[in-house]
Amino acid sequence: MVQAAIEVFKEKGIERTKVSDIVKAAGIAQGTYYLYFPSKLAIMPAIADVLIEILVADIRKQINTEDPFKTQLDDLVEVMYQHTKEYRDVHSLVYAGLSSTEYLQQWEEIYEPFYEWLGDVLENAIKREEVRQEMNAKRTAKLLIGTIETSAEQAYLYDQTDEKEIDEQKKELRTFINQALGTNDD
Repeated sequence: MVQAAIEVFKEKGIERTKVSDIVKAAGIAQGTYYLYFPSKLAIMPAIADVLIEILVADIRKQINTEDPFKTQLDDLVEVMYQHTKEYRDVHSLVYAGLSSTEYLQQWEEIYEPFYEWLGDVLENAIKREEVRQEMNAKRTAKLLIGTIETSAEQAYLYDQTDEKEIDEQKKELRTFINQALGTNDD
């Protein structure tokens, strides 16, 4: 049902999509939809949840937590940028849908597995003395994810810049984050 909703929203836009369009695409009865979602936009958190599940699965596959923190950070930036590029249409839908509803408060809950994963990575980096020792890993994880995500969104959702410019932006982002975290240069 969620995948059908994504496709219909992408095709028709949020305003023109009706629940009947979603259930037709999903091949289910309209009553079945309402068992799970009380309104058309109530499905937006489920769409966001799928996006984060995909992102966290990609991160777990592509990032070796035994690597030095700087390598993990480089890989994290790459994965998040690639994810934003690949799912740019869905990201746009989710932001538009969530920002216009009462479901925006669920955002932090949806991101919790991602925050937890990065918090653990940062805790390891602190233990290995690869970053500032006085850092609050859980709070910094949220800030770091928000910073990388916003930068990727600028590149792919708003600015639509070319790949060379995007590479320069990622380089600057890495420098900014490394300086903020006090990442060791060795």
